[in-house]
Amino acid sequence: MLKEIMSWLYAILIALVIVILVRGFIVTPSVVKGDSMQPNLYDGDRIIISKLSSINRFDEIAFVAPNGEDNYVKRVIGLPGDEIEIINDTLYINDVAYDENYLTEIQTDEVSVRYFSSAKIPEDTYFVMGDNRKHSYDSREFGVIHEDSIIGEVVFRIWPLDSIGAVSP
Repeated sequence: MLKEIMSWLYAILIALVIVILVRGFIVTPSVVKGDSMQPNLYDGDRIIISKLSSINRFDEIAFVAPNGEDNYVKRVIGLPGDEIEIINDTLYINDVAYDENYLTEIQTDEVSVRYFSSAKIPEDTYFVMGDNRKHSYDSREFGVIHEDSIIGEVVFRIWPLDSIGAVSP
């Protein structure tokens, strides 16, 4: 009987170590809070964040909020060294206009100009914005985020079940 109990305890211990390592270094689950990423991610969506992904332009990432109280999910718009401008609700990165196909017309009307005009992104920092530009507290207001605050890239939605699947830029 003691041998059986020790066997179970050993198996449980190994499982716990694996879970801790996976959550700490590979992927972690999270919950989207708020409406800033609509229509791509909604309040209450359960997501998986990859801690191994490299961060690219237009990736959806999770990071520690500038106030340190919560985590945010936003889209990477500017990489280190980029110059970002928003002119007449058109995004320019290094003087090239970008069609943000993940936005709807409703979200781009009269949005960005009231908060932000232009900026050069410093080294080791990223400029992020929510997809729901009218209702997003993002780099237009709190500034760039440091790479050390990035938790990882949002790669998969696990809830709601009718929206389960990979999250793509």
